[in-house]
Parts: sequence; structure tokens; C-alpha cells
Amino acid sequence: MGKSKESEKLLGLIGYPLSHSFSEKYFAEKFRREGIEGFSYRNFPIREINELGELVPAEPDLIGLNVTIPYKELVIPYLDETDEESGQIGAVNTIRITRRGGKARLIGYNTDVYGFRESLIPLLGGHRQALIL
Repeated sequence: MGKSKESEKLLGLIGYPLSHSFSEKYFAEKFRREGIEGFSYRNFPIREINELGELVPAEPDLIGLNVTIPYKELVIPYLDETDEESGQIGAVNTIRITRRGGKARLIGYNTDVYGFRESLIPLLGGHRQALIL
């Protein structure tokens, strides 16, 4: 009898429409190029945000989602918790999904703030403040 393959951990993107999104192809190539095994990435084009409540139980290997327009703000009521930055900004672009006893827990984050801040630091040249127009 063959050795059973352990389930892949699934990551994905929610939004609508997603026909323009390069995420699925990008992450498949990134995982292959960097030798990251045991993970896959899929786009989940959901027409209404309430479909998230059906998606998570239907995909038991799903551990995380990226969130794009139009759901960055609308997703918040469907989450169990958000980080401080998401709460301040009122938008989530990343969701971590953990499961215990068959129940999923969704925690929302906003990584846009970190990415934007870090991209500006090299441009500040030692200054501590900047005006962005």
C-alpha cells in the first residue's frame, strides 16, 4: 500500500472579480522557484462577502487568505479578531485561519501599512517626518 500524502496547506485570494488577478500564477511560480513544498494558492472569486462563511468550512486545508477589492472593509464583521492597524484603518488585506475542534477562527491583518511604511524609510534620508501628497 502506498504512503498517504499529507494534505497541502491552502492559501488564497478573495475578491470579485478576480479575472485580472495574477496571484494564483505568481504564488505557484514562487513556491516552485523557492522550493516551498506542501502549499498551494488559489483564487476564490466570491460575488458576495457572506460567501466567506461557506468557503472556509468547504476548504478544510485553507489556512490563509489575501483580501482584495471590494472586500477589504466588508470582511471585518466576518472575522473573530483584527490586529491594531486593521482596526485603526478599517480595512483588512490578510486573514489567518486557525482551526480547533472543527471550528475555524479568522484573524484579520493589514500588511499594506507595514509595506508602505517600509518602502518609504530608505527615501527619508534620516528624516523622521515626511509630507506625502
